[in-house]
Amino acid sequence: MKKLILNLVLVMALMVSITSCRETKEEAEKAGDQVEAAAEEAGDALDDAADATEEAVDTMKENAEDAMNDAKDAVEEGADKMKEGAEDAMNKAKDAVEDAADKAKEEGTNALNDAANKLKEDN
Repeated sequence: MKKLILNLVLVMALMVSITSCRETKEEAEKAGDQVEAAAEEAGDALDDAADATEEAVDTMKENAEDAMNDAKDAVEEGADKMKEGAEDAMNKAKDAVEDAADKAKEEGTNALNDAANKLKEDN
């Protein structure tokens, strides 16, 4: 952008400093060529800037999508781990209840057998 402005100022200075008609005509043609070249450069620079901006937007979009997918995967993984942990806790509690019930049955059976044996001995 600075080059474009400097080129335009240079062209203007050249146009003002010309004294003769012939020189003026030649200088005007040169100035026109320079203005044309400067305009072309400015157009190219704008095209380059537009391309760079588009690439940056695409990159940002891809990065955002990747971040969203990573977050989704992390949430799903956390949910799966929580589910597994809850299932493990439930299974352990179930096993503990079954073990306690088996021990209670065994102790109850032993107590009944002891009482029956005692009754047999007493009679």
